[in-house]
Amino acid sequence: MTRLLSRTFPSVKLRDTNPKASDFKILKNPKTQVPISSSSSQESQENLKIPNPKSWSVYLILSTNEPIKTYVGITTDFARRLKQHNGEIRGGAKASSSGRPWLCACIITGFTCLSQAASFESKWKLFSRKLPRRKKDEEMSQSDALLQHRRRALDKVEESLDCSHLETNWKI
Repeated sequence: MTRLLSRTFPSVKLRDTNPKASDFKILKNPKTQVPISSSSSQESQENLKIPNPKSWSVYLILSTNEPIKTYVGITTDFARRLKQHNGEIRGGAKASSSGRPWLCACIITGFTCLSQAASFESKWKLFSRKLPRRKKDEEMSQSDALLQHRRRALDKVEESLDCSHLETNWKI
């Protein structure tokens, strides 16, 4: 049965239960070998340390052209990402091409991995869609109303998640 499957699906590779010694490459340069024993020297342990992970951020940007709108995203380099949204360098989301130039309204830092930042971004967008919009005061601008709505949604996200390790910085 196993042979029939591998002929039918060539990408399925059969496991060889008896590997030969010739299948393994032996390193001839002793400097490239990593010691396996737990009693290795201090120097080799320092070389094996995992580098610091990237710090992820979730951001809110505000368009300056009509119609005024907001955009929530994630990045490890906000300055580069804002330049992408503004069309100064390649990249950026298609959704942000019509509101150029964009301004930073809020940046939330302190995420240790992509999944944390993506989950936070997703919840912020979800709460923004679910929250009812308040009637705009006559003296309140459209951008102020949008930012107030996003701030209320962010407050809901912070209530639902543990955000004690995060730093929120409102620029506007």
